[in-house]
Amino acid sequence: MKKILLLAGSHAATLLLGFLLGIYLLPILTAPGMPSLESIMAIARSSEFKGNFRRDLKGSDLLHWGEGEVSVGRQAIALMGKVSPGPDYKLYLVPEFVENEAQFLKLKSRSVRVGDIRTFENFVVPVPEGVDITAYTTVLVWCETFSEFISAAKYR
Repeated sequence: MKKILLLAGSHAATLLLGFLLGIYLLPILTAPGMPSLESIMAIARSSEFKGNFRRDLKGSDLLHWGEGEVSVGRQAIALMGKVSPGPDYKLYLVPEFVENEAQFLKLKSRSVRVGDIRTFENFVVPVPEGVDITAYTTVLVWCETFSEFISAAKYR
């Protein structure tokens, strides 16, 4: 009986580990190619604002982080840097700087979702027509599936 329980426990642990690795690795394996360096540099040159994602924010941790320079323009937002891999990342503009889930959830209704982040290094997200980037101060990466803060950068 003890042997059966031990085998069942080890198999369950192996299945759980495989499932968790799948959740982590699937976005990496299915991510499209990153945008060209030239396109990111062009957006950076024409952007009105810049900010920086940092790993040391209160809401960031070993699995949820961003680093690099964010360029914010009326047409597009670009990151020259990296964010940790994960599923269902969205880019938001937020009216105040936030650095964790609780702070963002209080402001989410006043924030605007810009679009999806499909790459984890050097991304470009077009700004939808009608979005006034000057009405916000912060760009934020959020995981919708798990309601998880990834990173934020104050740009003005």
